[in-house]
Amino acid sequence: MLGQRSLEKPTVLVTNQHSLSDAEDFTEGYRAMKLGPVVGEPTAGWIIYTWNTQLLDGTVLRLPRVRITDRTGAPLEMHPRPVDIAVDRPLGESYGSDDIQLERAVEALLSRGNGS
Repeated sequence: MLGQRSLEKPTVLVTNQHSLSDAEDFTEGYRAMKLGPVVGEPTAGWIIYTWNTQLLDGTVLRLPRVRITDRTGAPLEMHPRPVDIAVDRPLGESYGSDDIQLERAVEALLSRGNGS
């Protein structure tokens, strides 16, 4: 519940297609609490709680047990969390030192100032 109030500064959240599982509900909560803009690419849309189930031969399966929803009851699984500022990272950029998503997030953060 503290969110950005614990920092007493504005915040932004960076997500991309590699953000999955708990990043789905974290992004949903961040947006619901209006903590700041979400920058980058939508999350993967993968979140469902699973548990191990062992078969007689020792094989272990992961079986879904809990469906995760947003505050309106809509499922998060297979529904990527959207972004407020879309920034597609160019193919191959991750092999260098540039990160356009992070640069845009910093720009968004600086544009919010201290009072937002």
